[in-house]
Amino acid sequence: MSLDALLAALDAGETIAAGSPLHATMHETSQRALRIAGELNGGYVEPDRVRSLLTQLTGRPVDATVTLFPPFTADFGRNIRLGRRVFINSGCRFQDQGGITIGDDCLIGHNAVIATLQHDIHPRRRGDLLPAPVVLGRNVWLGANVTVLPGVTIGDDAVVGAGSVVTKDVPAASIAVGSPARVVRRIDTA
Repeated sequence: MSLDALLAALDAGETIAAGSPLHATMHETSQRALRIAGELNGGYVEPDRVRSLLTQLTGRPVDATVTLFPPFTADFGRNIRLGRRVFINSGCRFQDQGGITIGDDCLIGHNAVIATLQHDIHPRRRGDLLPAPVVLGRNVWLGANVTVLPGVTIGDDAVVGAGSVVTKDVPAASIAVGSPARVVRRIDTA
């Protein structure tokens, strides 16, 4: 099964059955991502080399304005889209099979986790994978240790407080905190 076929299935939200050819392709792609992460996290890496490794990981050009502080892991890599002037702090983990889109000017705090896969809830299908994308709009700030779960969209200019677990969409220009995260106030963007 080709990577393009797998990406099409993931982006369509199709279930990836355990042991299927698509699952095998996902595993092969993950091994490639782990090799790149090994180089990225093996010692000091110059910023230009970090962006080069991110380009290899994602299969897409990474803008010169993107900054990432290792260590960083992505267990798939090929379904990440990064905007311009994105900052990703150290210790972040992206599970990107379902698709992660990060808009321009986003700030991602230490140890943030963005997850885009769930397992089937039925015990006999527990190994099946259910992809759902995560989208961060423009100018989103995720505090340290935030976890964003599959299928969540965080609107432009929103802030998610440190340690929060985001289980549902966060509207634009709002502050969400807690576990599960809930909106506590709006931000005046005027």
